[in-house]
Amino acid sequence: MSQKTQTPSTLNAADAVHRSLVQVLFVGVFMAALDSAIVGPVLPALRAAFDIDNRTVGLLSTVFSLSSMCSTALMAYFSDRHGRRPVYLASVALFAIGSLCIAAAPSFDLLLISRAIQGIGAGGIAPVASAVIGDVFTAERRGRILGLIGATHGMAFVLGPPLATALTSTLGWRWLFLVNIPVALVVLWLGARSLPGQRSDAAPGPIDTAGISVTLLFLLCLVMGISRLPDSATGLLLWPWFLAASGVLLAALVVIEKRQAQPLIPIELFENRQLAFVYVLTLGVGLSMGGIVFLTTIATLAYGVSIEYAGLALLPLVLCSIVGSMAAGRLLNRLGARNMVIFGFGLLTLGYLQSAVPQTGFTAFVLASVLVGIGLGVVVSGALRTIAIDEAPLALRGSAQGLINIFNAVGTLLAVTCISAIADFEGGGLTGFSHAYLALGLSMLMMLPVAFGLKRKSKDSVTKPAASVGT
Repeated sequence: MSQKTQTPSTLNAADAVHRSLVQVLFVGVFMAALDSAIVGPVLPALRAAFDIDNRTVGLLSTVFSLSSMCSTALMAYFSDRHGRRPVYLASVALFAIGSLCIAAAPSFDLLLISRAIQGIGAGGIAPVASAVIGDVFTAERRGRILGLIGATHGMAFVLGPPLATALTSTLGWRWLFLVNIPVALVVLWLGARSLPGQRSDAAPGPIDTAGISVTLLFLLCLVMGISRLPDSATGLLLWPWFLAASGVLLAALVVIEKRQAQPLIPIELFENRQLAFVYVLTLGVGLSMGGIVFLTTIATLAYGVSIEYAGLALLPLVLCSIVGSMAAGRLLNRLGARNMVIFGFGLLTLGYLQSAVPQTGFTAFVLASVLVGIGLGVVVSGALRTIAIDEAPLALRGSAQGLINIFNAVGTLLAVTCISAIADFEGGGLTGFSHAYLALGLSMLMMLPVAFGLKRKSKDSVTKPAASVGT
């Protein structure tokens, strides 16, 4: 008779492998998140090192965002075709290579190219990590792990600036990127041993080269149109043309992907009502993340906080986002993803609407920051990713997670652009920012009916057997 029960030693061994796997995923995602958090403090050193202006040094963030956004869909696509392990390890390796090239870059042009390589690697880390969690862990354990992964961004923004300041003032800015190398090597070594090695039994079909090409062009035009970078560089009104081109490319992409056997962007994911809601809500999450950027400006304009200490005004927000994300991950199975998302967007609505009324005083501003922090932590904790894991077919799980990252990035970029545009339109003062945050609060309110459209219980309520790891 076959042995169906596991011995204690077997269970302990499996738990040890799972712990190692969580460490690999957490450190990889945290490494990529930390790199985004340290860039801001190092910009003055880069301006001095390469004798460039603010607009030029700002390309560092734009190049990273664009390259990571474009690579997200590619890495998720290849992880569905060829397995999670090789794609995750390749992403970490590219991130490390980019970091090494940045540290050794003799010119700003090579620095931008290196930053693009780093962005390509970073784009694959988070979505593939989320797909691995869906593949390996049971529904009961996913929430806590996704909550931990979701808290990485808050942790990065707490630890990143002081780490950047310390290393830049002692060893130099290049060491900010060199420290990624040993961390990446450890992740690669542990990941090769603990990441799941299985892939689909079906032979992968031809690569969707047409879909890849059109998707990259679409994202390029979309980012150029939203950010208005070509307008700033040339002085011409170009952003409407880029947005129009992105609309044409999007229509072409839908036609192309419907004809592909294994499309880069599976259109069938959007035909699932729950997944469609998830992507709309993820866009809202991105809007809420982008809204954080200018809260320090409100603190300086409305309450006289000095520029040097403006970042400290966001410390309650960041700390609350960490606590909110980890707590929401623990409560996810008990309360359900739908309730967590509704609660999170409710807090974001209240927080951003309060931020639009600076006349209520600094204490109310801090309270609003706390609400935004907890709300953001809840919505990034893994509830939306859990729904995507449950609803997407196993063969498309990586692509479903990749789309979450893309919608999130687009929402963040859109929020930053729109808030700055509204503020500038009204003279760049406090009134303009108040109106901008009023619009942001109302956009959070509009997300609530979508959140109420989510299922009360995911269809993956029954524990599924975990995938094997390390094989």
